[in-house]
Amino acid sequence: MYRTRLVSKDTYYVGASDRRLALFENIYPLNDGVSYNSYIILDEKTCLLDTVDSSVFDVYIEKVKDVLQNRKLDYLVIHHMEPDHSASILKVIKEYPDVTLIINPKIQVMLNNYFGYDLKNVLLMKDGETLSLGKHSLTFVYAPMVHWPEVMVSYDSYSKTLFSADAFGTFGALSGNLFAHEVDFSHNYLDEARRYYTNIVGKYGTQVQAILKKAGTLDIESICPLHGPIWRQDITYLIDLYDKWSLYEPEVSGVLIIYGSIYGHTEKAANLLADELSLLGIKNIKMYDASKTDTSILLSETFKYSHLAILSSTYNMGIFTPVENYILDLKAHNMQNRKVALVENGSWAPNSGCLMKKLFSEMKNMTILEPLVTIKSNANNENLEGIKKLANEIANDFPKLSLKENPLFKITYGLYVLTTKNKEKFNGCIINTLSQVSENPTRIMVSVNKHNFTSELINETKEFNVSMLSIHTPFSLIKRFGYQSGKDVDKFVGFSDYRLANNKIPYITRFTNAFLSLKVLDVIDNDSHFTFICEITESKQLSKEESLSYSYYMDNIKPKTPRNTGVKKGWICKICGYVYEGEDIPADFICPICKHGVSDFERIK
Repeated sequence: MYRTRLVSKDTYYVGASDRRLALFENIYPLNDGVSYNSYIILDEKTCLLDTVDSSVFDVYIEKVKDVLQNRKLDYLVIHHMEPDHSASILKVIKEYPDVTLIINPKIQVMLNNYFGYDLKNVLLMKDGETLSLGKHSLTFVYAPMVHWPEVMVSYDSYSKTLFSADAFGTFGALSGNLFAHEVDFSHNYLDEARRYYTNIVGKYGTQVQAILKKAGTLDIESICPLHGPIWRQDITYLIDLYDKWSLYEPEVSGVLIIYGSIYGHTEKAANLLADELSLLGIKNIKMYDASKTDTSILLSETFKYSHLAILSSTYNMGIFTPVENYILDLKAHNMQNRKVALVENGSWAPNSGCLMKKLFSEMKNMTILEPLVTIKSNANNENLEGIKKLANEIANDFPKLSLKENPLFKITYGLYVLTTKNKEKFNGCIINTLSQVSENPTRIMVSVNKHNFTSELINETKEFNVSMLSIHTPFSLIKRFGYQSGKDVDKFVGFSDYRLANNKIPYITRFTNAFLSLKVLDVIDNDSHFTFICEITESKQLSKEESLSYSYYMDNIKPKTPRNTGVKKGWICKICGYVYEGEDIPADFICPICKHGVSDFERIK
């Protein structure tokens, strides 16, 4: 008996994890196994979405029976025919002989190829066709080469759930927490999610872009992949990662150094290069020994970093075998859009450099940085100059932050979403007082009304994020964060346009042009407000849109409040339109709607 796990409306998780598996597809090493995900929808008709690897069938079928509770299984949807998802199809049919298989023509061919005969009770779905289960309707979208030609995904319009097949999956078993927001995804799963994508799907960036465009037209509240955690929050973060990876754009500006060294002399050159880069101010430097690091990890890291430095000994007049295998794997996975520095070593006839250069020249948009440094046997003063020159060439290629790109130059007298958290939930509010008050070190001042719930959280946690709104901000966003109290409602319920910064606090990703992560250094009590003096722990420009000024908000976004209020005497809140009746308004009055003080009220004329 297993616990029934609800993942969305009438939809249950019946998958299982295999922690014993050492090699995924018998090639990719696993440190923590893998999950095989499957789901059941209970409606007028019952629908099982995909099966699992034969290694976990016993757990899987027991969960299926627990959820169905002796109900008939009407449909089995097959999104993908790879055996880790299709191996149990015949066993399911044996348990439920009247089940109808929901497939497409290419899946039908593969069923025959795998099992040796045509299966009965099949329903072929066309691209874009819908299957009604009652309240729930599944619309099927073909997703060829993500990552097999027969793949399709389905979208449930009732629960707004995307069943994404192998897309959005990750290596790693599930440990009770089914949902990505329940785990420290960026630390515990992101590397494995990237390694899964780059090695399994990475070659097919164009095809992934096509399915992302289709997904962009859907109102998605949950993503249920066939491997790894389920997504119900921060979905834009996941989709943005896939967008970046499938466009072969780096996640970070940094240098990935990969070396192949026989007796340690090429490794010495790699260390010298890393030191020079660090002294030149380059951050995010990562180094790997190709001889002891699995190629799947090297490929994943290559997708992450903007610049590569490859150092190889010459071996049998060629590239040292582990480095050559790595470069060939890059080529096989359609790697592109990187800057590459090369260093070769050889005691009598160094030759690996020109061969590496040739392989990279055969890839798309791979820029070779000069010089190609040659070492004979061991690094010395002579070739150290070449390493320094190469390091300078790499460093010069890192763009310096211009005034237009500096998030601090997005600050204006405007409106911002300030977000923070406690142990229970995220919260946010609208503020209009933020400024840079010093440089070297940079300090930011933020004022928050004492009566705001957010103010309490900042005093408790001493950290928060500020998202700078753009002129395209809709009033609905201002209303969500400014016209209700976090004490009464969870402002992030039903809201997915955010990501988590390094401090694990959300920042807003839509209708914003920059964000700052701030840590409180000092608190000043200014009567109605707390003023927080902060240092910046993270910052990023998100777009080039113009910042939302307070005047632009008042003139163009805020709904106009009718001046004829029916009140002879009173004061009206300029922020939300609340009316205080009376000749005089108390000096300590706080608007019950938006929590602003009397300075934001004006007399009704």
